[in-house]
Amino acid sequence: MESCIIQSPLGYTKIIGDENGIQTVTVLNSDEMFSDIIPETLEDCAYQLNEYFNGKRQSFDLKLNPQGTDFQKQVWNELLKIPFGKTASYLDLSKKLGDVKAIRAVANANGKNPIWIIIPCHRIIGSDGSLTGYAGGLHRKQWLLEHESPFKQQRLF
Repeated sequence: MESCIIQSPLGYTKIIGDENGIQTVTVLNSDEMFSDIIPETLEDCAYQLNEYFNGKRQSFDLKLNPQGTDFQKQVWNELLKIPFGKTASYLDLSKKLGDVKAIRAVANANGKNPIWIIIPCHRIIGSDGSLTGYAGGLHRKQWLLEHESPFKQQRLF
Protein backbone atom coordinates (compact mmCIF):
# COMPACT_ATOMS: atom_id res chain seq x y z
CA MET A 1 0.00 0.00 0.00
CA GLU A 2 1.39 3.38 -1.00
CA SER A 3 0.40 6.86 0.11
CA CYS A 4 1.00 10.51 -0.62
CA ILE A 5 -0.25 13.88 0.55
CA ILE A 6 -1.23 16.60 -1.90
CA GLN A 7 -2.41 20.16 -1.36
CA SER A 8 -5.99 21.13 -2.16
CA PRO A 9 -8.03 24.30 -1.61
CA LEU A 10 -9.69 22.51 1.31
CA GLY A 11 -6.56 21.27 3.07
CA TYR A 12 -3.97 18.58 2.73
CA THR A 13 -5.37 15.46 1.11
CA LYS A 14 -4.04 11.97 1.75
CA ILE A 15 -4.32 9.32 -0.97
CA ILE A 16 -3.75 5.62 -0.24
CA GLY A 17 -3.83 2.83 -2.79
CA ASP A 18 -1.94 0.32 -4.86
CA GLU A 19 -2.19 -1.48 -8.18
CA ASN A 20 -5.63 -2.79 -7.08
CA GLY A 21 -7.00 0.75 -6.93
CA ILE A 22 -7.50 3.76 -4.71
CA GLN A 23 -8.49 2.70 -1.20
CA THR A 24 -8.81 6.04 0.55
CA VAL A 25 -8.78 9.74 -0.15
CA THR A 26 -9.15 11.84 2.99
CA VAL A 27 -8.85 15.50 3.83
CA LEU A 28 -6.59 16.09 6.81
CA ASN A 29 -7.34 18.52 9.61
CA SER A 30 -3.68 18.96 10.39
CA ASP A 31 -0.79 20.59 8.62
CA GLU A 32 1.21 17.70 7.30
CA MET A 33 3.90 18.04 4.72
CA PHE A 34 2.77 17.29 1.21
CA SER A 35 4.66 14.64 -0.72
CA ASP A 36 7.57 15.65 -2.89
CA ILE A 37 7.29 12.37 -4.76
CA ILE A 38 3.96 10.79 -5.65
CA PRO A 39 4.08 7.00 -6.13
CA GLU A 40 3.34 5.97 -9.70
CA THR A 41 0.20 4.06 -8.67
CA LEU A 42 -1.26 7.28 -7.19
CA GLU A 43 -0.14 9.80 -9.84
CA ASP A 44 -3.34 9.63 -11.88
CA CYS A 45 -5.51 10.13 -8.79
CA ALA A 46 -3.48 13.17 -7.69
CA TYR A 47 -3.61 14.58 -11.23
CA GLN A 48 -7.39 14.09 -11.55
CA LEU A 49 -8.05 15.63 -8.13
CA ASN A 50 -5.99 18.68 -9.12
CA GLU A 51 -7.99 18.96 -12.35
CA TYR A 52 -11.22 18.76 -10.33
CA PHE A 53 -10.13 21.53 -7.98
CA ASN A 54 -9.03 23.67 -10.94
CA GLY A 55 -12.48 23.33 -12.55
CA LYS A 56 -11.22 21.18 -15.41
CA ARG A 57 -12.77 17.84 -14.40
CA GLN A 58 -16.33 16.83 -13.57
CA SER A 59 -15.92 13.06 -13.34
CA PHE A 60 -13.16 10.70 -12.35
CA ASP A 61 -11.74 7.77 -14.28
CA LEU A 62 -9.89 5.80 -11.64
CA LYS A 63 -9.76 2.23 -10.41
CA LEU A 64 -11.34 2.31 -6.95
CA ASN A 65 -10.92 -0.25 -4.20
CA PRO A 66 -12.82 1.01 -1.14
CA GLN A 67 -12.95 -1.34 1.81
CA GLY A 68 -16.33 -1.85 3.49
CA THR A 69 -19.32 -4.09 3.89
CA ASP A 70 -21.42 -5.17 0.91
CA PHE A 71 -24.14 -2.71 1.97
CA GLN A 72 -21.67 0.16 2.27
CA LYS A 73 -20.32 -0.65 -1.20
CA GLN A 74 -23.89 -0.61 -2.58
CA VAL A 75 -24.42 2.86 -1.11
CA TRP A 76 -21.08 4.09 -2.43
CA ASN A 77 -21.93 2.76 -5.90
CA GLU A 78 -25.19 4.74 -5.81
CA LEU A 79 -23.25 7.86 -4.80
CA LEU A 80 -21.11 7.44 -7.92
CA LYS A 81 -24.28 7.80 -10.02
CA ILE A 82 -25.07 11.32 -8.73
CA PRO A 83 -23.95 13.68 -11.51
CA PHE A 84 -21.60 16.61 -11.03
CA GLY A 85 -23.56 19.68 -9.94
CA LYS A 86 -26.55 17.64 -8.70
CA THR A 87 -27.61 16.56 -5.23
CA ALA A 88 -29.72 13.81 -3.70
CA SER A 89 -31.07 13.01 -0.24
CA TYR A 90 -30.67 9.99 2.02
CA LEU A 91 -34.29 9.18 1.20
CA ASP A 92 -33.49 9.24 -2.53
CA LEU A 93 -30.63 6.81 -1.95
CA SER A 94 -32.77 4.56 0.24
CA LYS A 95 -35.41 4.36 -2.48
CA LYS A 96 -32.81 3.52 -5.12
CA LEU A 97 -31.55 0.73 -2.89
CA GLY A 98 -35.10 -0.59 -2.55
CA ASP A 99 -35.77 0.12 1.13
CA VAL A 100 -37.13 3.50 2.22
CA LYS A 101 -36.73 2.43 5.86
CA ALA A 102 -32.95 2.14 5.44
CA ILE A 103 -32.37 5.90 5.70
CA ARG A 104 -30.22 5.66 8.85
CA ALA A 105 -28.17 2.78 7.46
CA VAL A 106 -27.66 4.71 4.23
CA ALA A 107 -26.60 7.80 6.19
CA ASN A 108 -24.16 5.71 8.23
CA ALA A 109 -22.65 4.14 5.10
CA ASN A 110 -22.42 7.58 3.49
CA GLY A 111 -20.51 8.85 6.52
CA LYS A 112 -18.02 5.98 6.24
CA ASN A 113 -17.19 6.69 2.61
CA PRO A 114 -13.39 6.27 2.44
CA ILE A 115 -12.84 8.01 -0.90
CA TRP A 116 -13.47 11.74 -0.45
CA ILE A 117 -14.78 13.71 -3.46
CA ILE A 118 -14.31 10.85 -5.96
CA ILE A 119 -17.20 8.97 -4.34
CA PRO A 120 -19.28 12.14 -3.96
CA CYS A 121 -20.88 11.85 -0.52
CA HIS A 122 -20.81 15.66 -0.38
CA ARG A 123 -23.70 15.64 -2.88
CA ILE A 124 -26.07 14.27 -0.24
CA ILE A 125 -28.28 16.91 1.38
CA GLY A 126 -31.33 16.81 3.61
CA SER A 127 -34.75 16.19 2.04
CA ASP A 128 -35.55 19.82 2.89
CA GLY A 129 -32.48 21.04 0.98
CA SER A 130 -30.38 21.68 4.08
CA LEU A 131 -26.73 20.76 4.45
CA THR A 132 -26.43 17.67 6.58
CA GLY A 133 -23.50 16.19 8.47
CA TYR A 134 -20.24 15.79 6.63
CA ALA A 135 -17.11 14.08 7.91
CA GLY A 136 -14.90 16.73 6.31
CA GLY A 137 -16.85 19.55 7.95
CA LEU A 138 -19.86 21.46 6.66
CA HIS A 139 -17.66 24.34 5.44
CA ARG A 140 -15.93 21.92 3.05
CA LYS A 141 -19.23 20.42 1.93
CA GLN A 142 -20.58 23.88 1.15
CA TRP A 143 -17.41 24.76 -0.75
CA LEU A 144 -17.65 21.55 -2.83
CA LEU A 145 -21.32 22.10 -3.67
CA GLU A 146 -20.62 25.71 -4.68
CA HIS A 147 -17.60 24.56 -6.71
CA GLU A 148 -19.82 22.13 -8.63
CA SER A 149 -22.77 24.48 -9.00
CA PRO A 150 -23.53 25.62 -12.54
CA PHE A 151 -24.64 28.93 -10.98
CA LYS A 152 -21.60 30.58 -9.46
CA GLN A 153 -22.40 32.97 -6.60
CA GLN A 154 -20.67 36.30 -6.97
CA ARG A 155 -19.47 37.89 -3.77
CA LEU A 156 -20.43 41.56 -3.47
CA PHE A 157 -18.10 42.48 -0.63
